[in-house]
Amino acid sequence: MRRVKGKNTAPEMQVRRWLHAAGLRYVLHARVLPGSPDIVLPRRRTVVFVHGCFWHGHDCAHGAAAARTNARYWSAKIEDNRRRDARKIAALRHLGWHVEVVWECQASDTRRLRRLSERLLRR
Repeated sequence: MRRVKGKNTAPEMQVRRWLHAAGLRYVLHARVLPGSPDIVLPRRRTVVFVHGCFWHGHDCAHGAAAARTNARYWSAKIEDNRRRDARKIAALRHLGWHVEVVWECQASDTRRLRRLSERLLRR
């Protein structure tokens, strides 16, 4: 568990490189906002969370994988993460922020990242 990174993960770096190449400038890990979003685009009033599929319970193959040990603990932990994510997203929207979520399995999909950057450039 000690080796699991919370910041500057490979999927997050892929998304950041793509957004930067598209001309979007951002702030990283803004602790003043609910949930400390991974990427904050202040001019566009948008935040981007890059979620790990397993840790945040995505419905892809990697996110649906069950833990091999201590399964009850991990299923409760992942469900708590999902509830916390929903609360933080609701709080950000209440404050007037647009929220985008990029899943770990989507971080290498160039078409999806292109659509994301185009959507952000329109804001």
